Amino acid sequence: MTRIYFPDPIPDHGRCRLAPAKSHHLVQVLRLDKGDPVVLFDGQGVAHEAVITDCARGAVSVQVGARLDEQRESPLRVILAQALSSGERMDFTIQKAVELGVSAIQPLLTERCVVRLAGERAEKKQTHWQGVVIASCEQCGRNVVPGVSRLLGLRDWLQQPGPADGLRLLLMPGADATLRQLPRPTGAITVLAGPEGGLSPTEIDDAVRAGFTPLRLGPRVLRTETAAVALLAAMQALWGDF
Repeated sequence: MTRIYFPDPIPDHGRCRLAPAKSHHLVQVLRLDKGDPVVLFDGQGVAHEAVITDCARGAVSVQVGARLDEQRESPLRVILAQALSSGERMDFTIQKAVELGVSAIQPLLTERCVVRLAGERAEKKQTHWQGVVIASCEQCGRNVVPGVSRLLGLRDWLQQPGPADGLRLLLMPGADATLRQLPRPTGAITVLAGPEGGLSPTEIDDAVRAGFTPLRLGPRVLRTETAAVALLAAMQALWGDF
């Protein structure tokens, strides 16, 4: 079933006209036509059955049907703070983190980041990453769209108050603690993952002072685009809904 993110209120048994870009994708890429069933979801947890009633290039309308009772959100509330990575690595991490149930994403600029963004370029990237999140939700079945926060420097972000009852984990090869040694968290979980070259010693010290527990994922060093994804999968298996 094709799933469509529709950010406006979805009227019960009403009609909705899709945005031109979404209409083009349905008609030209997915080859859908009048009478085909779809699912609309608003990103806040509401989803409805729908049927395409008008289908033309750049102009697709749907008839909204019954509301769907779907619960696909993880019992874990995870905030991923991911340092910028180069190429398509950042997109990969965000996409897979959404599939694994992450609740929010905070991009970070650290000392060893290969990519440097600021101003309008940073805003455009934030918009792009939010689009990656939406596409991932359409694919994996989530009806709640996680938000991508604006890019922040690591030090500025660490100075912001985090969840009072939360667990804060810093991914660091060679750390003493492993996931199995930690008690099951009762509040939010914040995961901090560094860039290709890792966090600097100063940044690690700053994170530890901010309440982060260094954590290793086995004896091997994982790439930046893999580390957070691996931890999310392990947490879902240990504490979540796997």
